[in-house]
Amino acid sequence: MKITMYQVDAFTGELFKGNPAAVCILDYWLEDTLMQNIAMENNLSETAFCVANDELCELRWFTPEGEIDLCGHATLATAFVIFEYIGYSGKKIAFQTKSGILEVIKEESSLTMIFPAREGVQTEITNQLKEGLGKKPKELYKSRDLMAVYETEDEVRNLKPNMEILKQLDAFGIIVTAKGKTSDFVSRYFAPGCGVPEDPVTGSAHCTLVPYWSKVLGKKVLTANQVSRRGGLLECEDMGEKIKISGTAVLFLKGEIYL
Repeated sequence: MKITMYQVDAFTGELFKGNPAAVCILDYWLEDTLMQNIAMENNLSETAFCVANDELCELRWFTPEGEIDLCGHATLATAFVIFEYIGYSGKKIAFQTKSGILEVIKEESSLTMIFPAREGVQTEITNQLKEGLGKKPKELYKSRDLMAVYETEDEVRNLKPNMEILKQLDAFGIIVTAKGKTSDFVSRYFAPGCGVPEDPVTGSAHCTLVPYWSKVLGKKVLTANQVSRRGGLLECEDMGEKIKISGTAVLFLKGEIYL
């Protein structure tokens, strides 16, 4: 059996920036173990598997360590592949996922995703979190992820986390964020428990980041910069129970998996 696989750099218009995701377009679902092995072999932060239909596509995401419930950059990458490479002529794609139906709309210069908002609840800053991040944040919030808020962009950029300590925290991932110098806010994202020490650009983290910064800054439309080594830019909008996340993508490779 052969499966066509695409590797896409998401949230960027340049190769070797943004966040790379693998995308496998399927005629039918493979066994979960096989999809997990493919994701492990790819060793990217996420591999997306999609059974594409005209009206409602089914979409699942796997890290090298396991399946996850929501992923932004791999959703953007999958939509990019469907729009650009498999002959889809529409302007909107609906994906059935573990987080409900997600929509991606093709606009002139970007793709816009409609995702659920996941507002965090303020929680206690533990010594374990402080030791894991290497510097105490001013605030900490919990949703699916922990979100640590710092005073300055430089603090976020200069963090050198201890991944072994972060693995022990009761959270899927850890977001660190601060007000930006040239963007509304900056962030970084760590998920060592899922085999992703630092994720280059994390769309799903913005489900928590956007509601927070929308309230703090008093604005609905926000520019975001994830300040990882590769870096990524996102345009976001707070819509209440949902958020918009917009970005671009570029194809790195197209190949075949032999099974």
